[in-house]
Amino acid sequence: MRALLLLALFTTGFFTSACRTVRPAWAVQPQLNITSRHTNEGDVVGGAGKLGGHAWLGIPFAEPPVGDLRWRAPRPPSLRDFPLAATQFSRACVQPANRLTINETEHDGVFGSEDCLYLNIWAPEVAKNLPVMVWIHGGGNSIGSAAQYDLSRLATQENVIAVSVQYRLGPLGWFRHSALREGATEDDASGNYGTLDLVRALEWVRDNIAAFGGDPNAVTIFGESAGGTNVYSLLVSPKAKGLFHRAIAQSPSISRYTLASAEDLDGHPNSSNEVLSRIWSTRGARDRQDGLEKIKLTPREAVAAVWRGLPAHEVIRLYVEGAPVTAGMLDVPILFPDGAVLPKEGWVSVFATPGGWNAVPVITGSNRDEAKLFQLFDKRHTYYLLGFLPRMRDEQRYEAQASAVSRLWRGATVDAVAKAMRASGHEDVWSYRFDWDDEPTKLGTELGKLLGAAHGIEIPFVFGDFEGQELLYELEDNTQRDLLVTRMMDHWGNFAHAGKPGSEWLRYDPSSASAPKYLTLDTPVERVKMSSTVEDPEAVLQELLAARDTLWADKCDGLSRLVKIGFVEPERAARVYECKTGSDPVSPDTQGTSPVP
Repeated sequence: MRALLLLALFTTGFFTSACRTVRPAWAVQPQLNITSRHTNEGDVVGGAGKLGGHAWLGIPFAEPPVGDLRWRAPRPPSLRDFPLAATQFSRACVQPANRLTINETEHDGVFGSEDCLYLNIWAPEVAKNLPVMVWIHGGGNSIGSAAQYDLSRLATQENVIAVSVQYRLGPLGWFRHSALREGATEDDASGNYGTLDLVRALEWVRDNIAAFGGDPNAVTIFGESAGGTNVYSLLVSPKAKGLFHRAIAQSPSISRYTLASAEDLDGHPNSSNEVLSRIWSTRGARDRQDGLEKIKLTPREAVAAVWRGLPAHEVIRLYVEGAPVTAGMLDVPILFPDGAVLPKEGWVSVFATPGGWNAVPVITGSNRDEAKLFQLFDKRHTYYLLGFLPRMRDEQRYEAQASAVSRLWRGATVDAVAKAMRASGHEDVWSYRFDWDDEPTKLGTELGKLLGAAHGIEIPFVFGDFEGQELLYELEDNTQRDLLVTRMMDHWGNFAHAGKPGSEWLRYDPSSASAPKYLTLDTPVERVKMSSTVEDPEAVLQELLAARDTLWADKCDGLSRLVKIGFVEPERAARVYECKTGSDPVSPDTQGTSPVP
């Protein structure tokens, strides 16, 4: 995602001095009476959009999930008897302190607030019955916020109502423990609270968006990275059925965690019972075993009270203790196959089942060089000349691993999913690959090689907003880039309006090897054309394993990394390759390696 990219760039003196990489959150001032709108909870008043149209920032779509509502499904917001000044982004959801989340104050290494379930709306000045586009931010489902993105140009240029939403993150968004399931409803017991937050936001949009000029029967969900993964989760969730009508997944994954890894001792280092044992170690237990014995003797309601009584920053600190934090993101189990909110079966098999998922028109795609973002800040691949100028250690190895992992990413999360959707009898599937790599060279640092078409690079092209990002996208005369921006925005907008992106973009066709599969997005625009290439995950995986002497320390090291980023299931790695993988912590000699969010 763009925000993670900016975070990564921000971590070096060279990049931070070169430009203002992260735009500060802005507020709508002054209020405009003509933006007064009535919602089910009361009136809201916004103001002028930063890049045109009108904007309403910080509208609550749920009750604050605090106190007894922590680790419960979201509830509808309370009624108001006063107009809400919707002129400022809300606080971010609770997360480890990082350089990505803007406009936040650090408290004991933690940003944000539990009171964070708010959404933002942008609209053209004249809006009636327009399609709605709901943006889901990325960040590994443990960092980030809606305040990172301005959707006013997308709204005005494509004549849509644009919405961005927030959802609970990390262990406050996805969490399972038996003590919290006592007397709980199906939703409250699921553990997939971040997913349910997105469902609740879509329910709010359904019930209220007409007041802002939107059509509740033409809602497109779209997101990048973890946001793209969450788009997939809504496509397979029965709770989201009927709440949206089109879907776009940008650089998604299909990773998920077992219920055992979410809860059991000796499972994931940050399973709920492992974290509970750490809590008891601070409460008089002599050692881990003594703590476990004391937990067994504690009534369930008392354990639940301990969980809910922990300050939010203390919850995050406990998870930081359990597993390495990489790029600010927690290593925490998420997206549980509970059988109620999310299916028990693997998502690819669900997508292949007729009637098994929320079949709507879908665009799914990836970037050609996804892995380069993460390799750039992996000390196995780069070093810093004079302490601040990034350089490749071995260009051939850098390019080879980036190509293989990015191809595996596409094969496992885009081609496999698109093929499965078509196998279910669903025809309205389109795919893309973003190839733009025309970043400039700065002080000898060839960003076009180091990053290329890396993870998150495409987001400003979708929003038409490059403000504050001069380092990566030179803002002077850039006719070819701007032509690609217009083309991409129009495709996304056409899809929201008509359920198909445009005549040049053909459906994903698995009928033969030569049939069209995806649209290449690149400059010059003559390169924007259909391709028939398909990445076979198994074939690419075998290539990676065969090259382990040059790319990995050994076969199991490579598989562990691929399991960690969701491209290989842990059970399959253990069964087929006889490698213990999955939740093993990153070894000390590889610190700085970022998992895919």
